[in-house]
Amino acid sequence: MMGPVTDETNDTTLARDIDACCRLSGEFTLRSGQVSHEYFDKYLFESDPVLLGRVADQMVDLVPEGTELLGGLELGGIPIVTALSMRMNLPALFVRKKAKEYGTCKLAEGPDVEGRRITIIEDVITTGGAVRDATNALRAAGAVVEVVVCAIDRSPEGVNPLDDVQLEVRPVLTKAELDAVQR
Repeated sequence: MMGPVTDETNDTTLARDIDACCRLSGEFTLRSGQVSHEYFDKYLFESDPVLLGRVADQMVDLVPEGTELLGGLELGGIPIVTALSMRMNLPALFVRKKAKEYGTCKLAEGPDVEGRRITIIEDVITTGGAVRDATNALRAAGAVVEVVVCAIDRSPEGVNPLDDVQLEVRPVLTKAELDAVQR
């Protein structure tokens, strides 16, 4: 595998910089309907070419040997998988939440997945629902899926929300690391 584009192998300020960019204060209605005075907008780091590049650099060494395809999940995993694909010279898949209902009717856009070893690329994992669904669908299509690499793991510390589908989670950053820079 290729190494990161930068010489820096451990980006010690990444958590601080992502937190400063993405943690917003105000009044926000969450998906659950609850109101929060804080919101983490992951798209702010994904749309910043420098931060996106730093995240992709840190992911390079987390991708397991033998990976044939990088599968980025719609929508947040798409910019990350594109940057990572370019750094590693590995083909990218763009994995939809559900197969399109016209044309090729594909779930994953890109090379054929059957018999291929795919590492899923995601931006943020909390409960792992979208990753679980994609893993099951890709496996049903004949792919080998064992690892997900994510930018941020927001699940409770010490808990793998994807144990039920035997998927290893390899995060660049954890919620605890992001929270620690707030102190």
